[in-house]
Amino acid sequence: MSARFGEKAGAARRLFQAAGEETRSRLPSRESIVRNIKAWESGRHQPKDPYRVLYCRVFGMPEAALFGVEDRRGVGRPPTVVPAFPISPSHHVAPELVDYFRLQLLSHYTADAFLGPHHLLGVVTAQYRSITKLADQAKGELHRELLRLGAGFAAFAGWLYQDAGVIDQAALWLDMNLEMAHRAQDIQLTSHALTNKAMLAADLGDASVVIDLTAAALSNSDRLMPKARVLALQQGAHGYALASDRGRCDALLDEAAALIDDIDDDHLWGNACRTPHYVEIQRATCYGRLGLTSEAATLWDEVILSVPTASRRDIGVFLARQATALAALPEPERAAEAARKAIEFLHKTGSVRQQAELAIMPTRMGAWADTAVGREVTEMPAGVT
Repeated sequence: MSARFGEKAGAARRLFQAAGEETRSRLPSRESIVRNIKAWESGRHQPKDPYRVLYCRVFGMPEAALFGVEDRRGVGRPPTVVPAFPISPSHHVAPELVDYFRLQLLSHYTADAFLGPHHLLGVVTAQYRSITKLADQAKGELHRELLRLGAGFAAFAGWLYQDAGVIDQAALWLDMNLEMAHRAQDIQLTSHALTNKAMLAADLGDASVVIDLTAAALSNSDRLMPKARVLALQQGAHGYALASDRGRCDALLDEAAALIDDIDDDHLWGNACRTPHYVEIQRATCYGRLGLTSEAATLWDEVILSVPTASRRDIGVFLARQATALAALPEPERAAEAARKAIEFLHKTGSVRQQAELAIMPTRMGAWADTAVGREVTEMPAGVT
């Protein structure tokens, strides 16, 4: 948990003032509260009662929105009760909430890479609703900052639903992402929102939609920051890969690669393009879609070794794509080994996108489909739910 009130002493004073007389008598010294705040802001500890209640009073927000709610399995879900401290129409919106929710979103990104989508959907969508309420009450630049933040949460919710295989909800949240970007009048976010919609279309195999949306995302290219351009260019490459146009695919990836070192913004969104070998990852995926299995397998050999171990879902997806490429070469034993590893990650993250990659394998196995290894590989995904 992290919340910035400014100086820690001022934060301690505000928490102290939010307490009732009985609670206040049980609180430690101000110095102890300051030390606790430092520990919470560093992420070493989570605040417990009564501090969680006091934070909610200071910010005027329900506990579910600030801290998330968990069911007995530890899976995030939205609140099902009336908040103890609802936001009234006249409530002052604390600017510090922008920093709070930014840090929450960063934490969600980290958790998603490790856990997959199912643990986060409830918390992320509940926090999005809180942010939109705050944005409606805020004025001026704070209003726009909250709209930008809302766009980030909507984009992330869309991604989570996409990874979970709930396509109609993914499309709905990506529409909200685009709407919030337009309301914020942010050309960078609008480009990114169009790219997000193109990514969903790529998963659905619709080359024409991908190409059109990424062309729209790049329509103001001279005004876009390098990150927005890189994201749109690589997604456009996926569209041309689906359309079996290697020349245009490679050209867009080369253009994206030339911009990677120019990315220097501090925006929360789109930071996947900062990961090592980002363009090579996209090229390997595109080559798989183009049927260039030997080139794809070689690239996956290089890429997978560079992926951080905490990015379990990404490793699982990449292994599944590598297994599919190896299956078509054919290299049965290596394909089977990659598929086994991918299944291990699939059990941990529940990524439907990864499961879809593995489902392609039987169509690529050709003459070795009826061998012992081939039957093993075909049966592997059956045990995953």
